[in-house]
Amino acid sequence: MTITVLLLGLLTLAAIPSPIGTGKEALPVMKLSKQVLEDKIKGGWAGQTIGCTYGGPFEFRFNGTMIQDYVTPAPWDSNSIKWWYDHAPGLYDDVYMDLTFVKVFDKYGLDAPVDSFANAFAYASYPLWHANQAARFNLLNGLKAPQSGHWMHNPHADDIDFQIESDFAGLMSPAMVNTASTICDSIGHIMNYGDGWYGGVYMAAMYALAFTSNNINEIVTEALKVIPEKSKYRRCMESVIANHKKYPGDWKRTWFEVQRNWSEDLYCPEGVYVPFDIDAALNSAYVLVGLLYGQGDFTKTMDIAMRCGQDADCNPASVAGILGAMIGYKAIPEKYLRALKLVEDRPFAHTAVSLNKLYEMSYQQALEVIRRNKGHVNSNDVIIPYEVPQPVRLEQSFSGYYPVQKVLINKPPDQLGEFRFRGKGVVFRGNVQGPADYVANVEMYIDGKLVNTVRLPVSFITRRDEVCYAFELPEADHTVTLKWTNADGAARLQVTEVLVYGAGAENSE
Repeated sequence: MTITVLLLGLLTLAAIPSPIGTGKEALPVMKLSKQVLEDKIKGGWAGQTIGCTYGGPFEFRFNGTMIQDYVTPAPWDSNSIKWWYDHAPGLYDDVYMDLTFVKVFDKYGLDAPVDSFANAFAYASYPLWHANQAARFNLLNGLKAPQSGHWMHNPHADDIDFQIESDFAGLMSPAMVNTASTICDSIGHIMNYGDGWYGGVYMAAMYALAFTSNNINEIVTEALKVIPEKSKYRRCMESVIANHKKYPGDWKRTWFEVQRNWSEDLYCPEGVYVPFDIDAALNSAYVLVGLLYGQGDFTKTMDIAMRCGQDADCNPASVAGILGAMIGYKAIPEKYLRALKLVEDRPFAHTAVSLNKLYEMSYQQALEVIRRNKGHVNSNDVIIPYEVPQPVRLEQSFSGYYPVQKVLINKPPDQLGEFRFRGKGVVFRGNVQGPADYVANVEMYIDGKLVNTVRLPVSFITRRDEVCYAFELPEADHTVTLKWTNADGAARLQVTEVLVYGAGAENSE
């Protein structure tokens, strides 16, 4: 083992004197050669790219069901990654989304304001979905972070988005989990809140701890300390860890327990009442299943995470990235590296940055973070103060909200008339079609009062998938009227369905 850790492994953390920054006692530190540090950072990015590729053919093809043993992964050869680069480069949104934030740090430094990240994200040329797209719409329409990701303004706040794009925060914060959480606080709230934010915080913490231990079980359990104990997200992760201990040789049994207790997607408008589930907590649970049952085996870890279903490319990307950071680039099986090396100098879609450039940018940022946090960067090695994981603040989206009705509409607003419902929240889904530069103006009236005016562009890049919505209404009978104030014969505005939310209990085991 080339890492010299000046503490007796993660299992002895109870003996660590005091958290960083108290100044009361000497801090435990980790000494790492620069060569190993760089190799582990490369391993994290390489693993993420490989994991995306491995699970790519199965993304959201198995919803609410596992991928059974008779389904074989796509054949892997030296052209496997190149094929996706050539034919479907959007598969790597996990990586080029991270790249947006890495590039901002590279341009403006560690003190870059959150608006720099938000603007880079909002004005990027790549398409987005779910919490990311809702946040982009909010930002482009004047709602700044963190309100852009808050559940009151983003019905996708608990979705997986930040979970799959927080890798950068852990890779630039080796052994410094609280530093990774701080980075996640400002950037993660651009697009998520509550469980959606926790998914990114937890992934970043596991990446940070991957520099400190070769024991994946220790990394998983120690990193979870950054998540508040009372949160639903933490209860979900703890249940996976407990079931792994109970059924150590049967990942499918643990998968069934996850489905039984945590598989309701109550808030993503696309996932309510259907098997589709892009909820961060559920997909994080699949990440844990892959890591715990993969037992450090690179292929087995990816395969189990993929076979859990749902976001079956992002979850293998997360596990392979974390495992890649733990074992390092050079220890990734050669068959995967052969395929990776064919594309390492090719820029990702929607960016001018290749993997080789990303490796170097991320490495330099890690050195700067080490210096900033009272570490030392010497000619051949680095000395990093180890941070005892501290929980971030407790926040929960949609507390007390439960879907009570879904009504198919498929009508333009002028044919909708008055929509009556009883509840405390309502979401109208729909879409706009027409000339590329057309923007529909829609007014939302609740109980006769104008509560919202929204501009809905035809452009897929700047669209919103919800025509309008409102939360924090009194639990009562309500009437909604939508007015399309600039109707155009060349355009079409369709309300597809309405979701009604009432009082209810959150899922618990």
